[in-house]
Amino acid sequence: MSIRINENKCVSCQRCSEVCPGGLIDINAKTGKAQILYPEDCWGCTSCLKECSTGAIEFFLGPDIGNEKVYMQVEKKGSLLNWKFYDENGLIRTITVDSQSSNKY
Repeated sequence: MSIRINENKCVSCQRCSEVCPGGLIDINAKTGKAQILYPEDCWGCTSCLKECSTGAIEFFLGPDIGNEKVYMQVEKKGSLLNWKFYDENGLIRTITVDSQSSNKY
């Protein structure tokens, strides 16, 4: 499991860097954009995905969870989190979770 950061979508808010529990996301000094220096060390916690409001971060599931060509992004709409799963052909599934009630069970 690992993440990829799309510099073209990154707006330099630095929220992903602030929430990464492993301190793996850094801010490029030249561009001001987020970058992950050691993607193989990613824990797969998805904290950065949930903080990224522009969809600049993609999380690759890997063969142990499903398929190494499948990745996901999170899109926020109010209190809703839309977990969007993609493969090489495009969008394959969306799971919507209300973030205000997701931890009450």
